Amino acid sequence: MKQILLFLLVISGLSLSAQDMVYQRPPQVIEEAALAPARPLVKFSKSNEWMLLLDREPYYSINELAQPELRLAGVRINPQTYSESRQRGYTCITIKHLKKGKTSTVTGLPVGCTIMDTFEYPSADRILIAIKKDDGLYLYSASYHDTEAKLVSSRKLSATLGIEIAWINDTDFYTLVVPSGNLLPPTFHSVPIGPVVQQNIGRKTAARTYQDLLKNKQDEALFDYYFTSQLVKITSSGEQEVNLPAVYTGLSISPDKTLLLVGTVHKPYSYIVPMNNFPSSTTIINLEGQIVKKVIDTPVVIPAMGYDTTSPYPRRHAWRPDKPSTLYWVEAQDGGNPKEKPVEYADIVYQQEAPFTTLAQEVTKTQKRFNRIDWCDDNFALLSETSRATRTKRIYSFKPCNGEMPKCIFDLSTDDNYNDPGSPCMVRNQYDRNVLYVDKNYSELLMISEGASPEGDMPFISKYNLAKNRNNIIWRCKAPYYESIYDVIDPKKLQIITVRQSQTEPANFFLKDLKKRKNTALTFFANPYPMMKGVKKEKIRYKRADGLDLTATVYLPAGYDSAKDGRLPVFMWAYPREYRSATDAAQVRGSQYTFTNIGYGSPVFWVMRGYCVMDNVEMPIVGSDGKEPNDNYIEQLVMDAEAAVKAITDMGVGDPDRIGVGGHSYGAFMTANLLTHTKLFKAGIARSGAYNRTLTPFGFQAETRTYWEAPEVYNTMSPFMYANKLSGAMLLVHGELDNNMGTFPIQSERFYQALKGHGATVRYVVLPLESHSYSAKENILHLLYEEDMWLEKYVKGRQ
Repeated sequence: MKQILLFLLVISGLSLSAQDMVYQRPPQVIEEAALAPARPLVKFSKSNEWMLLLDREPYYSINELAQPELRLAGVRINPQTYSESRQRGYTCITIKHLKKGKTSTVTGLPVGCTIMDTFEYPSADRILIAIKKDDGLYLYSASYHDTEAKLVSSRKLSATLGIEIAWINDTDFYTLVVPSGNLLPPTFHSVPIGPVVQQNIGRKTAARTYQDLLKNKQDEALFDYYFTSQLVKITSSGEQEVNLPAVYTGLSISPDKTLLLVGTVHKPYSYIVPMNNFPSSTTIINLEGQIVKKVIDTPVVIPAMGYDTTSPYPRRHAWRPDKPSTLYWVEAQDGGNPKEKPVEYADIVYQQEAPFTTLAQEVTKTQKRFNRIDWCDDNFALLSETSRATRTKRIYSFKPCNGEMPKCIFDLSTDDNYNDPGSPCMVRNQYDRNVLYVDKNYSELLMISEGASPEGDMPFISKYNLAKNRNNIIWRCKAPYYESIYDVIDPKKLQIITVRQSQTEPANFFLKDLKKRKNTALTFFANPYPMMKGVKKEKIRYKRADGLDLTATVYLPAGYDSAKDGRLPVFMWAYPREYRSATDAAQVRGSQYTFTNIGYGSPVFWVMRGYCVMDNVEMPIVGSDGKEPNDNYIEQLVMDAEAAVKAITDMGVGDPDRIGVGGHSYGAFMTANLLTHTKLFKAGIARSGAYNRTLTPFGFQAETRTYWEAPEVYNTMSPFMYANKLSGAMLLVHGELDNNMGTFPIQSERFYQALKGHGATVRYVVLPLESHSYSAKENILHLLYEEDMWLEKYVKGRQ
């Protein structure tokens, strides 16, 4: 099968044709690390009595990736299974009783099936298991006590947008299934009956470069066929269809289990935006399917370009978790575009109680764009508003619907991790919904934070006094561990579950009683990378030429001694980020105490090949003095790279004449710019990037100006425009079916052609069937082979 062969456009001095090269494998030490067993996914029951361990394979096979796929309206699906494609499932479920330590494996599932997800029953004594067979997804049920799974329904799930489960009680629930009338998919004439026509008459409809959009009437017919689903009620006595089939986009039951909030999309469909922008309807129905309220019907939404823009129509409809059946939503007061209609309050939040016959109440209003509400009750809630334009976030405490202005308790930059208070602790209320945990006087919150600091992330849990605006840390992780709070079991008794790791110990779960100072291990996952034993890891700090503080994580080979072994070849890996403040950009991110997990995209493989590896090399791009960060992107990027090279050279570790650099997506874009604007690097590895910004003319990354508003920025930032200035050897890699907005494969194809036309040393690898991220074992092993070959030849200097 030709598609199974690696489709390589490899014309850098080689005489191979596109089909001449078969999959290659990297050196053994890299392959063993790449194929190390993946840690199981861990879930806990709501009662915190049971733990689920879901085993998984690290990668697909290329045969699995070659399964049928349709790409419609921004979504990729497997038409055989009516589900999202490219989903890695699980192979086995183990259930463990936390107190007794007894484990058992779920049995009774079909041989060869893939476990896609689990859902806990309201009583927390059983689980629903969604499994994938060759023809679709089905639901099974198993008890924590009796782990033999049994089929719940013979109906095939409609899961093109995910699996929807809405519990009525401990035996009955609503879900979406494939309509019984879906017999054969639509067929089409092979000869076109006419052209596809789009038009625009005098209306500004700028949109970013979305992928996988509908293209014609055939796509519309396929979309209708595969995305239309039937709402059904599954009970212990059978199944009941509710209402007619529709293209459902959401399903949510009210806290009192009496009403359903359903979202659908409908025609006319759009060919320029994905389905989440299609014309849509939001409706409330009762449990028999009768319409209680038609909430809203909106036309196609094409948000304006720019910061802080949103839909001009009411949005974010949801149930209040602390009320039986109260709907709340948000309405923009600026038409969704603050630039064109400046207002005092950008958004107003409204609510309406069942039976929805009275006028809507104003819950609160926001000066900036609404972000979220964390509800407690009628006396207390937290409101969050944000601004992308200023990169700020404010959190307020307020009393819903009382008309008083919310009290601001946190006002900070979204880039300021040091002062981020974290997230409030949530608990389950009488409706089994998450609400804020707060003391009886509404004066104290329990906060969970990543604990960013100049020493790195050191997570903590704290009590925040709302009256005094004071944070009292009651527990914080300590070196040499990085220990994060996974869940708060009992906020009064201060019992929590943490995930602890160190440089030498992989992440494991612990039950902690902070009052009794008791610590109990719940999992015992072993180190999957014995080949990394002795590798030294260190977070280094250094300065940019303008004084900005930077960091990087450095890995040195086991047993390396600079005095004896001399300088090493260096491989850097980075991803640029934009900031509004030099102070925020200079903050330390991450932790030096984390265990090194080696994913397929990691540069750490090459420390086992004798390289000094610099990972997470900070490449900040800072906007100041009223300028956008990208106004001097190249100058800052070059300063960042020069600082990193100087730092590793000054350590006496790195050989300045043998340095390579690489990145994925925006990191690939960075790599291409560094090789066209500096002579610092012998080689670059650029994966799934964009290199010509005129192909993304309505914005990219954090740039919201269009090409016509800032042509010099787009041109200057495009390494394609400087293809004649490439210094070093460039390896370009791209997934054949990249679905990321803006990184069409043509970006790499055209850049390769431009580089080749100017005599550059360049190699272009197209990984068959891969998307923006890569998933097939054969492709990943070949990718590692290509990267290793490139570094060995052009950085280390081996022929």
